[in-house]
Amino acid sequence: MDHGTHPAHHNAGDSGLLEVLLPALVAAACAGLYLLLAHRARRRNPVRGWSPWRTASFTTGLALLAVAFLPPVGTVAHTDFRGHMAQHMLIGMYAPLALVLGAPVTLLLRSLPAARGRRLSAVAHSRPARSLTQPAVALLLSTGSLVALYFTPLYNASAAHPYGHWLLHAHFLLTGCLFAHVIAGPDPGPARRSVRTRLICLGCAIALHSVVSQLMYGGFGTDIHVPVDEVQGGAQIMYYGGDIAELLLAAALVATWRPGRSRLGAVRATPSPRSARV
Repeated sequence: MDHGTHPAHHNAGDSGLLEVLLPALVAAACAGLYLLLAHRARRRNPVRGWSPWRTASFTTGLALLAVAFLPPVGTVAHTDFRGHMAQHMLIGMYAPLALVLGAPVTLLLRSLPAARGRRLSAVAHSRPARSLTQPAVALLLSTGSLVALYFTPLYNASAAHPYGHWLLHAHFLLTGCLFAHVIAGPDPGPARRSVRTRLICLGCAIALHSVVSQLMYGGFGTDIHVPVDEVQGGAQIMYYGGDIAELLLAAALVATWRPGRSRLGAVRATPSPRSARV
């Protein structure tokens, strides 16, 4: 950590228009596609329909992404590390949870023809999907990557180049969605781990966030070339903002947990004495 200028100061104006227009266009396109698929799902099955809460959750996630990329947050993120951290929280934690709870894969499966739906379902249950959705893998890719980002020259290198900034945003969003899906996602996928395992994984994420933010606040081992007060402010945003996001994720896990279904499945899977004799 030093008292130098923010690495992105020199390039903030180079892609300013692209940084504003592209996220807005992508968010609008995703919202339009989701609403179209939701309308198609309701038309195909008026009785089952599609939950308006799912729609509200997904559009809220897109709105949070828009807030993260557009001014004032998107502008401040280029010139102040505290703005970068606020943007990180929105892109990597808050927006992914809302997007995942919108169940976009389930909506797509309901809207696709049967043959394409089966292919998509096969991909969701494939071996790579099983590997990625292991809680330890999701934890390492999302929360564990913070160590590599802030305790090596990686952050300074990415912040100094516009393409590095975009790659960083993509990493935050994709790994955040992966972690939210593993912990509390409603979409189909490989066999989900037990609630205890997922709670342990979430607890590890909370602990790691806390340790990283406290080390960052104290300036122990971090490699972030910005003024000290910005680093400390960013560490506080990570500490408190991360706690709130992870509490919301825990609440989503509890809300989507259906212990009665597991017990019912176990009862159905247990052969009756009569069938055992046969």
